[in-house]
Amino acid sequence: MIDNAEDLTLDELRLAMAHAIADAAVFDGWSDDALVMAAESEGVDIDVARLAFKGGPMAMIDAWIESVDVQIQEECPKEKLAELKIRERIRTLVQFRLDAVAGQEEAVRRAMAIMAMPQNAAQSLRIGWRSADLMWRLAGDTATDYNHYTKRTILAGIYTATLTCWMNDESEDKAETRAFLDRRIEGVMKFEKVKARLLNPERETFSVTRFLGRLRYPAK
Repeated sequence: MIDNAEDLTLDELRLAMAHAIADAAVFDGWSDDALVMAAESEGVDIDVARLAFKGGPMAMIDAWIESVDVQIQEECPKEKLAELKIRERIRTLVQFRLDAVAGQEEAVRRAMAIMAMPQNAAQSLRIGWRSADLMWRLAGDTATDYNHYTKRTILAGIYTATLTCWMNDESEDKAETRAFLDRRIEGVMKFEKVKARLLNPERETFSVTRFLGRLRYPAK
């Protein structure tokens, strides 16, 4: 139940209702039925709820993803992540997003199907970019050149691939998904270290962009 729902702005209401709508979407899809169920469970006037989500399914999905963005900023601040190595920062951020929607696999599956529709392509890209940009900023990235764009594009792809694995993972505590992500992180780290020694034995370097590129397209 949302406290003082009548006092919230529409933007605040969208975020407050997002999780409840996602729970309902597991059974009813991203539909008006899901919105009605969420409004009733959260004590929100249905007409106000419909006004808040007048954009339909994509508005509901957008709010849900934004609510996870808000959570990740609260739980994974820069100061906390700064204590970790870059590979651990990326792993932590991707894993957090997966854990945040645990139990809502069917809602994720249906959301991805809607986002993949041609008419939703542009908005889906903006949503994906927003989340990838947030994760990189939390990880401490300050790049302003072309790396700024390539990092975010690749990370969005990495998250989507891992999310797909997660949706179909029936192992206990999603162990297979964790292993899926860990194997690529560890494998790329080893690859980069060996390559650095071969190409420049006097100085080992690590490229985050190449690292994420290898995560997205692992060597066979």
